[in-house]
Amino acid sequence: MTASNGDAAPPPTTGQTGLPRPRRAPLGLPPAAVPPGPGDGDITDELKEAYWSVYDGAAARSTVREVLVRLPRIVWTIGRLAWRADRWATSAVVVLQLVSAAMSAFGLVASVAVLRELFGQGPTPEKVRNAVPQILLVVGFLSARALLEAGVALAQARVTPKIRTALERSFLRLTAHVRLEVVDDADWHDDAYRASDRGLFYARQIVGQVVALASALLGLIGTAGVLTGLHPVLLPLLLLSVLPVGAAAVWTARARFHSFRRWNALQRRVRVFSWLLLDRDAAAELRSDTAQNALLDEHHRLTERIAEEDTRLGTSSAVLTLAGRALGGVGTGVTYVALGAMLIAGWLPLAAGAGAVLAIQAGQTVLTRFVDVAHLVYEHAMWVDDLLRFQERCRGLQPRRRELTAPATVTTLTLKDVTFTYPGKETPALRGISMELRAGETVAFVGVNGSGKSTCSRLIAGLYEAEEGAVCWDGTDVRGIDAESLQARVATVLQDPLHFPFSALANLTISRGTLTEADPQRALDAAVASGADRVIAGLPHTWNAVLSKRFRDGQELSAGQWAKIAVARGLYKNAPVLLLDEPTASMDPRAEHAVYQAVLRDQSRADRITVLISHRLASVVDCDRIYVFDDGRITESGSHHQLMALGGNYAEMFTLQAAGYQPTPTTPAPDPESDSGPHSPPRTVHQ
Repeated sequence: MTASNGDAAPPPTTGQTGLPRPRRAPLGLPPAAVPPGPGDGDITDELKEAYWSVYDGAAARSTVREVLVRLPRIVWTIGRLAWRADRWATSAVVVLQLVSAAMSAFGLVASVAVLRELFGQGPTPEKVRNAVPQILLVVGFLSARALLEAGVALAQARVTPKIRTALERSFLRLTAHVRLEVVDDADWHDDAYRASDRGLFYARQIVGQVVALASALLGLIGTAGVLTGLHPVLLPLLLLSVLPVGAAAVWTARARFHSFRRWNALQRRVRVFSWLLLDRDAAAELRSDTAQNALLDEHHRLTERIAEEDTRLGTSSAVLTLAGRALGGVGTGVTYVALGAMLIAGWLPLAAGAGAVLAIQAGQTVLTRFVDVAHLVYEHAMWVDDLLRFQERCRGLQPRRRELTAPATVTTLTLKDVTFTYPGKETPALRGISMELRAGETVAFVGVNGSGKSTCSRLIAGLYEAEEGAVCWDGTDVRGIDAESLQARVATVLQDPLHFPFSALANLTISRGTLTEADPQRALDAAVASGADRVIAGLPHTWNAVLSKRFRDGQELSAGQWAKIAVARGLYKNAPVLLLDEPTASMDPRAEHAVYQAVLRDQSRADRITVLISHRLASVVDCDRIYVFDDGRITESGSHHQLMALGGNYAEMFTLQAAGYQPTPTTPAPDPESDSGPHSPPRTVHQ
């Protein structure tokens, strides 16, 4: 046959079939019984670490020095994020927090003054009256502190969402535009989900935690200043009192982190069965196989193990908490003994001693809070740092930006000795691919699964970039063309299309980068050509029907109906290159025929290159040219008639498929009542 642009079809060509496939040893018999999971030992040993648990317990694995050294940098990083998000609110948080700490210290000084009056000489009523002004000062300082902390909370409430929003927008903008081969990398996906789930989550929390950390630190400094003012020896006593409490707090916090990490791992194991028992997609097969009891038995076995682990961990936590409190009690006892000795020796007035007790108790409380918050800040900052590093990494993975944009039309699309290998793979997916596609042609890619058909189409679409060789639009290497402008000139319809949870109309217009604006006539023409018009007409609210059951009155489509919507989406884009990658695999034969009739014949355009990828070779018979792929190479090319005459791989595959539609010849069974054999003439039965 001739090509649709009037040129004679090129003669068929053949190529090498590639390297011989490795031989595999035959599979032996499986064992008669296997355990469904780990038996003895640690139940979590067989679990791969989840992407969201990478930094869990990081503070517990670090030394106190490492935590303290890193905290200033963390505070600086969060401060910069807050400053970029809202300078006024950030300044307010810093100033109000400093003044609040000062009010707390002044309140402690006023409390010591109250005690000095109460423990002074004279009648009790007079001492109480003398203490009233100091009591009013305490009340004033505490009230002022409460107002200042409310101001801190208001400013924090203003800046925190802005930090999260700015980080989320930057994260989504960067990840949505990274090159496709990057997205195909499973490790990148883990990093992306970790940054999204954990980094963005903790970015919102860490601002408040840094504020609490600063508040605790300023409280400690204020307490130390008050004690130094009472007597210089009281400062070492404060350290003697709070350091054991701090050590106990560190000890307990680390044990808590380890326990939580282990509990998470145990829960992941049992949730495998919980999810299977509750999953909607698994429900039919579970009931068909009557597999519920098998899963329930394993779930029961695991939950018993988890209950034992929970008991052990709870007991261990209680012992650690008791030991920590005992250690803190010893430190406090030593401090009070030393304080009593100072009072007996007359080094310290009784009122100052009572004030020192108040200050030491306040210092212990503040230090315990500081240790707890410092652990949280240290660990959560790792997630935020991870998010920031991931964003920086994504900035280097963006598609190429060029001043030259893709042309509105293309006459010739050429691949010259193209080779491409997926990230992390050693074997190339394409090897030395060369072809020329011309406007007005319909070209087919056929071959076995994994032969390189879809990969080649994605290089044509500008989604991948060739490692070797070149892809040229009208003689211009696409490496010199802006990548996103090139992708906008190619319409791609995939076998498993994306089900956008939008209106039926938006499911078409999204192909041109909009959810809110439409060309009504183009939308109707695309729907009619693909057969989606009957799908949309049958929906409540037709074009405005939301295609997702997640929304009220949302509609659920079958796979075949979604395929028609996807084809309509590709046609609506009205691009100079149309790639159809198994678009009708889920359609019934009548719908499939209608789509190919529309796309390959009725809607065929002299200014468009159409590439069809299909395993159903009957659908490619009328294509102008057919390329046969095998092991990343083109082994044959030509029209259907040329390739059939060639008698190669294409002819063999087509003949096999065609034979499947022919009835199997059968030999008629002999008549059991006949005594003259199968070739005897029929007998007449008289009634």
